[in-house]
Amino acid sequence: MIILFDLDGTVIDSTEAILESFYKACQKFGFDKPNKEDIKALIGYPLDVMFKEVGVKDEKVWDFVDAYKEHYRKISTKKTKMLPNATQAIKEAKKFARLGVVTTKTARYSKELLEHFGVLEYFETLVGREDVTHPKPHKEPIELALKRMNGLDEKEVFIIGDTKLDMISAKNADIKSVAVLSGYGLEDELKCYTNLIFDDVYEAVIALKS
Repeated sequence: MIILFDLDGTVIDSTEAILESFYKACQKFGFDKPNKEDIKALIGYPLDVMFKEVGVKDEKVWDFVDAYKEHYRKISTKKTKMLPNATQAIKEAKKFARLGVVTTKTARYSKELLEHFGVLEYFETLVGREDVTHPKPHKEPIELALKRMNGLDEKEVFIIGDTKLDMISAKNADIKSVAVLSGYGLEDELKCYTNLIFDDVYEAVIALKS
C-alpha cells in the first residue's frame, strides 16, 4: 500500500505563517488586505492562484508570490505546528505502507518543515509546487510521486487530504481519496468527492490499516 499525504490542514497547521506572509506581501505593494477567511478558504491552491483570486493583477502576481516567500522562509518553522496526532499518524502509517507527500507548497520549505518536526525520514518522496507544471487538482503531482516511488502499478494507493483539490486530483490520477476535517475543506463539500471522511489524519490512517 502507498499513502500520499497532503500537508497544510492534513499534517501541519501553518495558518498563522500563511496569513502573516500574505499580509506582508500585500503591505509591500500597498494592496488592501483581503479578509482572513477569504484567504483561509484558498489555502491548498498555489500561491499565484491565491493572489489572483483576491484581486491581484496577473502582471503583479509573481511579485506578490516572491514577497510572500521572502517573509515565509523567515517565520515558517516558528509559526507552523504539527496538527494533533499527526506525528503519531505518520509513524503508524509507516508500519504498514510506503509514504509520500504531495503538496502545493514549495518543496524546499516543505522539506525544511518536515525535517524540523522530525518526520521527513518517513517519506520516500515529496512533490511540491516547483516540481510540476500542473499542480493539484491535476493528476500530475500524484503521478510524479508514484513514478518516483516506482509505484505506478501499485493497486492500493490513497491520498489523505483536507480539500476538494486533493479529492479531485485523486480521481484524475485514478487512486482513492480520504478526507480529513482538520483543515480548510468543508464536510459538505468533501462529501461530494469521497465517502471516506475522518476527523483527523490519525483516524484516517487507522481506518486504512484496518
